[in-house]
Amino acid sequence: MIECKEVIKVGIADMNIVKTPHTIRTSGLGSCVGVVVYDQQREIAGLAHIMLPDSKLAKNSILNIAKYADTAVKDLVSKLIQNGARAYSLKAKIAGGAQMFHFSSGSDIMRIGPRNVEAVKAELSALKISIIAEDVGGNSGRTIEFDPQSCLLHIRTVNKGVQEI
Repeated sequence: MIECKEVIKVGIADMNIVKTPHTIRTSGLGSCVGVVVYDQQREIAGLAHIMLPDSKLAKNSILNIAKYADTAVKDLVSKLIQNGARAYSLKAKIAGGAQMFHFSSGSDIMRIGPRNVEAVKAELSALKISIIAEDVGGNSGRTIEFDPQSCLLHIRTVNKGVQEI
């Protein structure tokens, strides 16, 4: 039987999980960070497209968990475990966190990309999940696609071509 390979798309401030043979993709990563958490042996992966570092920045009472590093990473790991991943086998790859605009003020509040990267790394560290590879920073947007079978993260960076990590 031939299995149909499908690309599961994850929007901005969104997350999803995927099992082989499918892949998972998100685009529009500027200051946002794409976090892939996966269990290589079980061939399952999750992807969160994180916009902001901390849910305390939420302005309304209805919280979008996938939007913030402090809530998205925990929820993504929980969903993976509920679907057969093993906590002790989880690894991560991250991309994005660009500084898309230059501000002369140097205010920390405008360093959204770098702050997103720092927040994601802190959450993964707290959960004892190793970051195997990363492509973060710079000032270009990215599209990423992860294959849970090969565990390769395919990264297309604006004006810089394609790489796999």
